[in-house]
Amino acid sequence: MNMNRLDGHFGDEDHNYHDISLHDENENQLNVPDTQKEGFIANILTSMRKKKPPLEDTIDSGIARSIKGNNPENTMTGNNGDESERGNWTNQIEFFLSCLAYAVGIGNVWRFPYKCYKNGGGVFLIPYLIMLFLAALPLFYLELALGQFSQLGPNKIFGKIAPLFRGLGYGMLCISAYVSIYYNVIIAWCIYYMFAGFSAKLEWASCDNWYNTADCYTPELDKSCEHSRFPGGSTWWNNTCVPTHVYCNSHAHLMGHNHTHCFHRHSHKYVPLASLHDRISPAEEYFKRNMLMMDSETDIDNLGVLNIKLVGCLLVAWILVLVCLIKGVKSSGKVVWFTALFPYAVLVILLVRGVTLPGAMDGIYFFVTPDWSKLTEITVWTDAATQIFYSLGPGFGGLITLASYNKRNSNCQRDAVVIAIANSATSIFAGFVIFSILGFMAAELNVDVSEVVEGGTALAFVAYPTAITKLPVSPLWSFLFFSMLLTLGLDSQFTNVETLITAIYDEFPAMRKYKISVVGGVSLIGFLLGVPMCLQGGYYLFVLLDWYSGSWSLLMLSVAEIVLVAWIYSTAEFNTDLKSMGLYQNRLIRWYWNLSWKVTSPLLLIFVLIFTLIKYQPASDGDYIFPLWSNVVGWVIALSSVAITIPFGVYEFYKIVRKGWPLKHLTEFDYVWRTQSRALCEAVSNARSEDNRGKMFSPEELMNKNLLHSSIKIARSDEKVIMSALKPYKQ
Repeated sequence: MNMNRLDGHFGDEDHNYHDISLHDENENQLNVPDTQKEGFIANILTSMRKKKPPLEDTIDSGIARSIKGNNPENTMTGNNGDESERGNWTNQIEFFLSCLAYAVGIGNVWRFPYKCYKNGGGVFLIPYLIMLFLAALPLFYLELALGQFSQLGPNKIFGKIAPLFRGLGYGMLCISAYVSIYYNVIIAWCIYYMFAGFSAKLEWASCDNWYNTADCYTPELDKSCEHSRFPGGSTWWNNTCVPTHVYCNSHAHLMGHNHTHCFHRHSHKYVPLASLHDRISPAEEYFKRNMLMMDSETDIDNLGVLNIKLVGCLLVAWILVLVCLIKGVKSSGKVVWFTALFPYAVLVILLVRGVTLPGAMDGIYFFVTPDWSKLTEITVWTDAATQIFYSLGPGFGGLITLASYNKRNSNCQRDAVVIAIANSATSIFAGFVIFSILGFMAAELNVDVSEVVEGGTALAFVAYPTAITKLPVSPLWSFLFFSMLLTLGLDSQFTNVETLITAIYDEFPAMRKYKISVVGGVSLIGFLLGVPMCLQGGYYLFVLLDWYSGSWSLLMLSVAEIVLVAWIYSTAEFNTDLKSMGLYQNRLIRWYWNLSWKVTSPLLLIFVLIFTLIKYQPASDGDYIFPLWSNVVGWVIALSSVAITIPFGVYEFYKIVRKGWPLKHLTEFDYVWRTQSRALCEAVSNARSEDNRGKMFSPEELMNKNLLHSSIKIARSDEKVIMSALKPYKQ
């Protein structure tokens, strides 16, 4: 063996690359015999060859195993080998609609309008849009570009960028799994309400149902008691008009005064009747006591019996997911043509109907009226950041998964910008729809709009259903509204579940042959894990999982992701990757992306993360505070998605130490993977390189040329390992 040479065979019988020299000015000063030096180096090289697979056999890289395919067209399209088995979107529109449908979810309808109203009305749009362009959009685009370039799911891509961060994708998968479990429960509720609306009269419109309590109350029913024949009037309670003096006398030290107040004998003050007991709307009692089967004894310590009707709806929800994902993106891409566009049609119909109702303009005015003093409150800025961040959905791994099925030369930069703007516009548009109806509801009840505004599940399943009962042909409007929520939820759920399925395929490529079994297995497990939320107290399990699964842990993983790409991998390398996909940018746009990735996005996300931890409050639902043990369980859920990343990093550290490699390898990208990916991207983008003699390279020649350059870099890195090991033998 010649000490000054490294054999450069790379598994391709047509190409043997030699003469990669070792560079160390002290290599000939070793104070040992030549035969001993040669034997020592031979042992090192043998070990190094064992640790590196042949380039063509690099698995889980998203690259075809054979560089030289039989069909040159496959090389140009990037669909050869493993990629053809992995699948692609049928066309760019399906990818765009899937990303749009993933971003525009239920939160756009039930969370944004309430957040906007609570944080200063129209003035909330200022911090909202700032956070969009400085934090959320850059991360959104980064994930789309990562997935498209690598053709890998989140469980594989980060290990290629830096082995130390290999577990980052598994943390994302953990969060996606949690969200998938409880998100389909929401879809099950929508299905329940859709079926319940198939009646001449909506059941939640009155207080005369078997499940209603004495506290069931509506202002219309109370008005019927105003002209009571009893002295002092009467009030609505226990599904009838009760004389005020009788109702007041049933409470200590009170006596009747009039229709709205009692008189306190000792303090000589008037006490509002509404403060003497909880007045619960029929819609709220329908949601909790009928659909969820909750009663006064139900809490997280007393989960009760199984709600069979809700289990059936949950089963239907998972069957819908199974059917739509049975062929992966080939089937889900067809479904989104309906599920992504149908909600917009319903929103337009609801807005047209809403603005024609009395009081609608008051509701819209209430929605957009700015309160400029709110801009000085830090909670407004954090609410804006969390709203746009959770709406667009980076950090879950879903965007990486969707883009990994994209063609390598697709313009994901354009898609990212358009989808982000469309998502925000949809949220604002939904606000007009919701508040036009709430304004009408307030006018019907003769109360201020602020008294009927709710957020979250209360808006979707209490406030809005109540408003619907005031409309003519209310069952029709109920069906449209809940079918819209159903499609919005399904779109997001498709991506969450597809992320998990793609991770299985990338981890075990042979499982792609058993798609029905894989999709069916994931759906079955998701269904079984969701069944406990169909217990009488399952709603509290839902709240607990929603409270902890994707809160600060998601922000922490997102910060790690953007720091990894922008600082460890570097924006310079990432920009080269973008260029290889044909994503060219002028200087101003490139400066904006780089500044956002390196400075504004990580800093703003860290700020929101710190504020979230400082302002942490135990889980609650209305007046109900979850017990200590349940919050401990919640913290375990939140920590699990972060803790799962640690063993992978420890294992990579152990491998580096055991093999004697420099620790810097923990944060170095995979040269072979990156070179092959760039070569395929350039080939698909019709990129051509010209050498000094003007020769044009074919895609196969371009790939081999890039592989040679990469192998030289790897060899020069390995020679440092060798010389480091030989230093003890030097004088």
